[in-house]
Amino acid sequence: MNLNLTNKVILISGGANGIGGAISSGLLEEGAIPVIIDRDEQAGSELLKNTRGLQIPILLSSEKDSEMAVKKTIQTFGRIDGIVNNAGINDIVGLEKGSPKAFAESVAKNLNHYYELAHFALAHLKSSKGSIVNISSKTALTGQGNTSGYTAAKGAILSLTREWAVELLPYQIRVNAVIPAEVITPMYERWIQSFENPQEKLASITSKIPLGNRLTTPEEIAAMVIFLLSDKASHITGQHLHVDGGYTHLDRAL
Repeated sequence: MNLNLTNKVILISGGANGIGGAISSGLLEEGAIPVIIDRDEQAGSELLKNTRGLQIPILLSSEKDSEMAVKKTIQTFGRIDGIVNNAGINDIVGLEKGSPKAFAESVAKNLNHYYELAHFALAHLKSSKGSIVNISSKTALTGQGNTSGYTAAKGAILSLTREWAVELLPYQIRVNAVIPAEVITPMYERWIQSFENPQEKLASITSKIPLGNRLTTPEEIAAMVIFLLSDKASHITGQHLHVDGGYTHLDRAL
């Protein structure tokens, strides 16, 4: 299927590794032009080797960072056709093991740059009738324990997806969210290895994933994201789409 993404300029926050890296790679395969916003300069450079794209090696820690990323993209390519808001980290700031200050900081670093990047790119998305895809997390719906800041941000991202979809209807800008669950990324592998018996922990998790009793791959998340960015998804907006092998909704006793 030709997704008609050739020469489309797409910003991807956290676009060098894991889910973001798979999205960047998939966009390159479709002939799109990824703008990788990620402080891992080496990984971003490897992805863009001998291809057309741009890396902005920063962490989106303030609104000035997002504004700069948009300006640099426009200076380089003259347009923006889509945004994938992906960057974030589960920093384990809970209610009991946390503080109001740590909570506020966790929410800010997992949420604010989603708004800021979309805000500064909006005029260009209006021109292109572009698309926004926000990456959330199943923890926003299921809870996890001891991660109040992260889950609060991921829940807010789902709310913003619906809010922006409504606000941007007049401009035909589509806004959707993808909700991963258990995805085998380098960060996830490090988390698994932190347990006393990593293989036992992994087996316990995969046994509860109904479809195939396996983890989701980053490429499977990327496929949904790239479809949503394309004009093949031209009448899809305001949706929360789960790519998780049925983990969130199906009976885990299956």
